[in-house]
Amino acid sequence: MSAYDDLMAFTRETQALAQIAGRLDWDQETMMPRGAAPQRGEECAAIASVLHARRVDPKVSEWLAKLDATELDETARAQLRHIRRSHDRNSKVPAALAARIARVTSEAQGIWAEARSSNDVAAFLPVLEEIIGLRREEALSSDGDLYDALLADYEPGTTGAELEAMFGALRPELSSLRAAVRDAEAPPKLSGDFDEAAQMKLTRKLAKTFGYDMSHGRVDKAVHPFSSGSGLDVRITTRTNPQDPFNCFYSTIHEVGHAAYEQNIHRDYLLTPLGEGVSMGVHESQSRIYENQIGRSRAFTGWLFGEMRDAFGDFGIADEDTFYACVNRVSDGFIRTEADELQYNLHVLLRFDLERALISGDLGVADLEAAWNDRFEADFGFTVDTPANGVLQDVHWSVGLFGYFPTYSLGNVYAGCLHEAMRAALPDLDSQLARGDTTGATTWLRDNLQIHGGLYEPRDVIARARGAEPSEAPLLAYLKEKFTGIYGL
Repeated sequence: MSAYDDLMAFTRETQALAQIAGRLDWDQETMMPRGAAPQRGEECAAIASVLHARRVDPKVSEWLAKLDATELDETARAQLRHIRRSHDRNSKVPAALAARIARVTSEAQGIWAEARSSNDVAAFLPVLEEIIGLRREEALSSDGDLYDALLADYEPGTTGAELEAMFGALRPELSSLRAAVRDAEAPPKLSGDFDEAAQMKLTRKLAKTFGYDMSHGRVDKAVHPFSSGSGLDVRITTRTNPQDPFNCFYSTIHEVGHAAYEQNIHRDYLLTPLGEGVSMGVHESQSRIYENQIGRSRAFTGWLFGEMRDAFGDFGIADEDTFYACVNRVSDGFIRTEADELQYNLHVLLRFDLERALISGDLGVADLEAAWNDRFEADFGFTVDTPANGVLQDVHWSVGLFGYFPTYSLGNVYAGCLHEAMRAALPDLDSQLARGDTTGATTWLRDNLQIHGGLYEPRDVIARARGAEPSEAPLLAYLKEKFTGIYGL
């Protein structure tokens, strides 16, 4: 066998072990007994140690040194790019530190969940401070800005300064549009009780409608909806609320966007670095375009209106136009994952600024809750009522995902770019969506982006699909057109 064949065989085993680690995380969120948390922490630390040892194995360096990239095809060169990046990054992180991060973040997840349920910020802060210290120690092993080092784990090739500039262009425009909408007459709000079993039945139909392959996946319930896995085993979760079926339906469509990306990557890339979504920003572009530009469009909500009437009978909304406005209603709220499309990015920008300050040391953990509450009131115009609706609402910091939050808004920017290109390519898209047929949209996304997996760099895969470099302009144009129309501005 050649050095390349040996390297890829070794890498496939590592990728398989990483999938097992991911399955442990899925189980922890869905089915694991609460009392198993301390043992699960040890299990996660053990497999993290094994994975870290493989990722820094000297044999990887030896194989890489023997290979001449100019003699390889495009796919092989892309595999090497990912392998080398991972090897270099992990080689700078001591094995003991990697294991400690895995152990502490696994245990912290349970501490956060308890603190959130009891609104006890003080119970969470000590372990949060420990996590921040560990992630800063990890980032110090790389050259340059600490936050950029963490961001590279989720969005390679992007810096905090670049995102700050992009978000700086978004924030005033979104704030201005939000202010205009708040002064306008609001559409009706959905009310009543919606059977949770019926919600789950319809949500599974929605998953299939958006192309989710249930023979290689499953839908379960969790506190925080998420997607897990890649290739032939990609699972999603959702949640139900008897007063808010949209939470269930659009959480499901969102996670199907993530899952479809993973399921549609070229099968030749299975269990290789190219067999996963290339970045979290690109990943989020898929979940957001499924959820919003497709799922909340006037055409698709017309079809969903009929499905909801079949499932729940008359639920107080008179017609399809009113239902469309109801689905896209701009409402005050605390929770990022439940935020309307217009205000969602303001939630993300808040977290981006706060976590950069935490990592740099400009913001102390003891001052985090006050900083959150002050920023929230400034951005949204009302005060946080409980920590569960404020600083404790997200799981991300408890599991050490610093650098992850900005990819949500970057994903929205990418989704805006893709939607513009998809509309140009599919002039009859609305007539398809009005029949509940998403095939045209999902096939376009599969062929132009999803199938490539990690073959191209994040910005490159968006640029190839769009035919131009990524920009926040299409997202802003889309939001202005949509909400000025709904609110008659």
